[in-house]
Amino acid sequence: MAFMVKSMISSQVKNLGFGGGSEEQKEEGGTSDPAAAHGMTREEYEEYQKQVIEEKMERDAAFTQKKAERACLRVHLREKYRLPKSEMDENQIQMAGDDVDLPEDLRKMVNEDQEEEEDKDSILGQLQNLQNMDLDTLKEKAQATFTEIKQSAEQKCSLM
Repeated sequence: MAFMVKSMISSQVKNLGFGGGSEEQKEEGGTSDPAAAHGMTREEYEEYQKQVIEEKMERDAAFTQKKAERACLRVHLREKYRLPKSEMDENQIQMAGDDVDLPEDLRKMVNEDQEEEEDKDSILGQLQNLQNMDLDTLKEKAQATFTEIKQSAEQKCSLM
């Protein structure tokens, strides 16, 4: 019973990667050279490891760049809508090297939005809004406002 418990604990420790089962592996005839285990020479295995590390670094850099672009977009939207800044977004942009811009598609969309807003804010935009307004509705609103002001004044001043 004690042997079985010891064996179970040993196999669990080995599965966790704490060593514990290295004697058993050597007894079974396993090789300790990873290159031989993959069927490669030492040089081929080292070259393969370099490629794996380089690919991982490229993926990490691309991922960091994408995260920074998204953070840049969020910062832009926060500025546009006057929302509080996020320190996390600023940190992500700094980690990417501060040379992060909006992706080209998003930059085009933002520029189009800004042009539309500028058009609405311009005098011509205001004139177009006036043309789109219903004059009867505008007249009714003005009359109602005038009536409200007149009634308010009459209540406050007994001379009228």
